[in-house]
Amino acid sequence: MKLKLTATILALLAGPALAQDAPTGDAAAGEKVFAKCQTCHVIANEAGEVLAGKGAKTGPNLYGLPGRTAGTYPEFKYGDSVVALGATGFAWNEADFVTYVADPAKFLQEKLGDKKAKSKMMFKLPKEEDAKNVWAFIASLAPAADAAAAPAEGEAAPASN
Repeated sequence: MKLKLTATILALLAGPALAQDAPTGDAAAGEKVFAKCQTCHVIANEAGEVLAGKGAKTGPNLYGLPGRTAGTYPEFKYGDSVVALGATGFAWNEADFVTYVADPAKFLQEKLGDKKAKSKMMFKLPKEEDAKNVWAFIASLAPAADAAAAPAEGEAAPASN
């Protein structure tokens, strides 16, 4: 229970709105490669509108994945290793996503320092270019950062018309 609560708190603190570097892949090419992913995953927004995929629920919804703490998508039953990774504060970024999809179990074992760590995800996407393109596609469908965010310290607020 404590582990789940910690992961939930970290997810709320980190949130998907973390600043992310611009993806290096091609979102249009990633949309084509995502056809391999949609067997298990969907990208559906908060309103439930399916933006990509066919509504599959074997894997978690990938909407808002960039910056999301691992193992925290609501109401999805993750494996213990992904939950443990999220409990460390780990949040998804392009480089880690690319490494993860190439070999999910190996990634978890290395990140957790646990040779017994495993992933429920059996599918592998070994081509780095394909993985970068899928990341770019997922990122292109992510919720927009809050455009009305307060200006950084020392910056002037935007003028209103």
